[in-house]
Amino acid sequence: MLRPKIPTNPTPTGHITPPVPVEPTAVVPSVQVPPPAPTAPAPTRPTVQLTPGTALALVGGGTAVVLVVGAVLVSMLLAVAITGASVAVCAVVLRSLLTADTKRR
Repeated sequence: MLRPKIPTNPTPTGHITPPVPVEPTAVVPSVQVPPPAPTAPAPTRPTVQLTPGTALALVGGGTAVVLVVGAVLVSMLLAVAITGASVAVCAVVLRSLLTADTKRR
């Protein structure tokens, strides 16, 4: 029914150079040189010095982040609670309207 068409390799065009034979070379053993003794690498990064000012800045920044995230989460929770309460009030109003309508008939 649906058969894929397999492409054929195109025939090369232009001048083609024949492959050049590779001549083997002789392997001559050399004198073994022992590797140099490993030395301790010098530290590339300077160590971080924690001064009282930077520690205070880190604590203040962390506190600010916690307060902002907490405020966002509390506001989202409050929005969900208000929405739930309003839906409940709407349900009570609709229920009372529907029951009052059926009692009059």
